[in-house]
Amino acid sequence: MKLTAFQTCLRFVCLLSIPFLWSCDDEIDLNISTANPILNIDAWINNKPETQHIYLTLTQDYFENNTLPPAVTGATVTVTDNNGRIYEFTEDPKSGNGAYSWQPKKGETLAGVGQRYTLKVIYKGETYTATSAMNRVPSVDSLTLSYTEGQGMMDDIYRAEFWSTDPAGKGDTYWLRAYKNGQLLNKASEITTAYDAGTSSGSGFDGVTFITPVRVGINANNFDDDDRPVSPLSNGDTIYVEIHSINLVSFNYLAEVVSQADRMGGISELFTSAPLANVSTNIVNSNANGSAVVGFFNVAAVAGRGKKFYF
Repeated sequence: MKLTAFQTCLRFVCLLSIPFLWSCDDEIDLNISTANPILNIDAWINNKPETQHIYLTLTQDYFENNTLPPAVTGATVTVTDNNGRIYEFTEDPKSGNGAYSWQPKKGETLAGVGQRYTLKVIYKGETYTATSAMNRVPSVDSLTLSYTEGQGMMDDIYRAEFWSTDPAGKGDTYWLRAYKNGQLLNKASEITTAYDAGTSSGSGFDGVTFITPVRVGINANNFDDDDRPVSPLSNGDTIYVEIHSINLVSFNYLAEVVSQADRMGGISELFTSAPLANVSTNIVNSNANGSAVVGFFNVAAVAGRGKKFYF
């Protein structure tokens, strides 16, 4: 068999590579320095008539992820609306997770759509602030069952699908949060956002029903041992979906979270993924030369609906 010049060169390179592959078994000890802890403020609150929580923790080194981040105690946390009303979030020292909470009275919620809110956190003599507006949110009209027949080695797939219409007017952004049998679906691959009725600002879907990838983005994303997709729904499962209105900066933040957390792993990461880095934040230290801070603040209006599926 006659080989082309390219095939001959390829064989030569492969033969040269074999000794290197055999010798790649040496252990390498990495001397990784530690980083100073940074204040992390997780402040995603909404207008649901329930206790609202803001979480304050300290960051930890990447390889210390087998323990919960250290909780921050002794901080002062408030949220103020543009009418001057102050919502005081009090520390819950028994929680162990850095929770600061505001308990509404019966029938009370955060003010409403169109209001602008300012977060203020005072910790160890430094003041951290952020602002967020509560934007409009469409209602969830219904939930239906989506079915895809299995082929070959693939099983039948049952998915939940929600139906809602984005209000006319460009620039609305949303976070879809779903609960399966009461359990929040919160893996990075299960984070679904929408820009108007589409997935991005360039999709051009405004004032219409949310497109299919958004509607079915409320399902669990699981695979079996053979890396085949598992049907998100079984007979009798319950799905509850919420649409949270978010700001554009929050929409971009969640996109960064997915990019950083939803990675394939393996050697392909060396060539296809950007290096890990802290995602952006809308929280600032009032002292430009003060301590760093990470985290995010968003105030959302929420619409939701649930259903139990039988098939």
